[in-house]
Amino acid sequence: MKTILLIEDDTALRSNIRELLEMNNYEVMEAENGKVGIEMALNNVPDIIISDILMPKADGYQVLSELSNHNTTLGIPFIFISAKTDPIDIRKGMNLGADDYLTKPFSEEDLITSIESRLAKTNLLKNYRKTRKKKATVEKEEIENLEDLRTYFNNKGERIIIEKNENVYKEQKKAFHIYYLKEGLVKTHQMDDYGKEIITGLYKKNDFFGVYWFKQVSNYPETATALDDTTLYQISHRTFKKILAENHKLPLELAQLLSDNLTILKTHLLEMAYASVLKKTTNTILQFAELMKGQLSDEGIKISRSDLASIAGISTESFIRSLSSLKKEGLIDIEGRNIKIVDLQRLAKLKF
Repeated sequence: MKTILLIEDDTALRSNIRELLEMNNYEVMEAENGKVGIEMALNNVPDIIISDILMPKADGYQVLSELSNHNTTLGIPFIFISAKTDPIDIRKGMNLGADDYLTKPFSEEDLITSIESRLAKTNLLKNYRKTRKKKATVEKEEIENLEDLRTYFNNKGERIIIEKNENVYKEQKKAFHIYYLKEGLVKTHQMDDYGKEIITGLYKKNDFFGVYWFKQVSNYPETATALDDTTLYQISHRTFKKILAENHKLPLELAQLLSDNLTILKTHLLEMAYASVLKKTTNTILQFAELMKGQLSDEGIKISRSDLASIAGISTESFIRSLSSLKKEGLIDIEGRNIKIVDLQRLAKLKF
């Protein structure tokens, strides 16, 4: 007999659903709120979970997120039942990894059909894994390095087109996804106490970004904005965590990537603190040229002066004055809003 964990704060509705499920030969465990539901799932590991969303102590989203952090409950089929009918709410539930979303009121047939189909799918997967195991093969996606991860994003991720100056995500919103940048350019940034924008990162083609948590769901600490028309692929953090758990070589490569990015950031912060204005300007141009290596068009660097000044940590006016000095030296050329590097080697060897 299959066991169902039913998490619902409405006593009468919970009782009705329990009776319906028992009539269909299911064993039912009941939880009156999300917190109790999490404890029961971890202690008893049901075959499937049915959960309301709006509940005290822990809502349905929190229940699913918490259970996705434990190997024993990660793969349990999860069905949301809710009076929330807005497509945004439904999409949020599915993005978290829910297997189905039923809006109240739902029919007996809809509920039983959803349960049976999810259990059938789970059984098929289990049988498939057993068969594969007998053949001495591994039942999982082999992702051993960052290139494999890029391929996974391309094949399994959700493709998103972001127009220039549009946000990918906003500061303080829930960080449910990580991103792979297929084409374009993205900046991450924050506002300081004086209302000045501080750029915290630049991401180019083939970069990953949005990795802010590995255990508990957190908020985005910064905003990400497209600097050019951009194509992204996204996967949920729940999926990403599962990939890391199943492919033990990948976390080492990812840790190295994050470590390299941190080293670059520390170097940049030291330059912002102690370097001269001209050196900050020059290093920012060189940094951008390195970032866009092989991708710079004949038109040169197509990014606003204010963005470049923000990266350099100086005012836009000071940045523009430094550009004029570099232009007089014949190191760069300025054509409209674009900056074209005339002599990259001389620029890199410039003494301050």
